Amino acid sequence: MIFETIDDFAAALPRARALVGLDLGTKTIGVSVSDGLLSVASPLETIKRTKYTADAARLEQIIEARYIGGIVLGLPFNMDGSEGPRCQSTRAFARNLARQSELPITYWDERLSTVAAERALLEADASRRRRAEVIDNVAAAYILQGALDRLSHIRREAAI
Repeated sequence: MIFETIDDFAAALPRARALVGLDLGTKTIGVSVSDGLLSVASPLETIKRTKYTADAARLEQIIEARYIGGIVLGLPFNMDGSEGPRCQSTRAFARNLARQSELPITYWDERLSTVAAERALLEADASRRRRAEVIDNVAAAYILQGALDRLSHIRREAAI
């Protein structure tokens, strides 16, 4: 099921299960995962896109192997907040994924995630080649970490 708000997504999450974060590009899918406590996102891998069925099969392998409880997709809004063709393709990917999986799915604003990931890699003195290899999964971790931070805030507010 797809949840438009992170609050509704939070209510649907199973306990003690990790999340997967995705940065969908036209040529690659950056993949990151969280820990079971939903506190830290880590880059995992970059999937070279081919056909949807092959991409979804690889994601399903990750979901099963990592005991994933939900999916966070980066939603590439335009800088003015409007939705363009990339948002439409991300939403279509989410709808296709929701047909195959019972896991809750939500979106997270990914504006400037790649810029932030690039900056972090530059600060880490990663070579140009290494940056090209990992930029997508680092951007996915940046997206997922934003969602994890919001989920943490939601949990703290609920405890008050």
